Amino acid sequence: MDRRRYLVTAGTAAAVSLGGCLGLTRGENTDFDVGMRPTAFDPPTITVARGEEVVWENTGTRDHTVTAYEASLPDGAEFFASGDYEDEVAARDAWANGAGGALSNGDQFAHTFEIPGEYEYFCIPHESGGMMGTVIVEDRTPTPPE
Repeated sequence: MDRRRYLVTAGTAAAVSLGGCLGLTRGENTDFDVGMRPTAFDPPTITVARGEEVVWENTGTRDHTVTAYEASLPDGAEFFASGDYEDEVAARDAWANGAGGALSNGDQFAHTFEIPGEYEYFCIPHESGGMMGTVIVEDRTPTPPE
């Protein structure tokens, strides 16, 4: 085998073997709607129809939470948090007392949004680093899956 062919073959093999290690890009996976990087939700904002479920998945290596900012919820909207806590104080306390509500790599959390409006949420351990997101719920009929 000549040197050029060897380099092409070796380069292709290296690229293929590392392909799964480079992380997810939006749109590569349909098992979840929002992924989690070291200190960011991806995408940071998602728009859904009333009655749709949003699924978050920890696609990173750090533990994360999904926790609603309770004060910013639309009137009548249900509080949501990984760990299914009843309010933001309970979610923060659970994290402080042993990482309650933590999502490890590959773990998922889902919530169905019934009330139109904007829902701001955050990751408790990475809030100071700016790990926050928004779900915008529109008052429209959900689009059927393809």
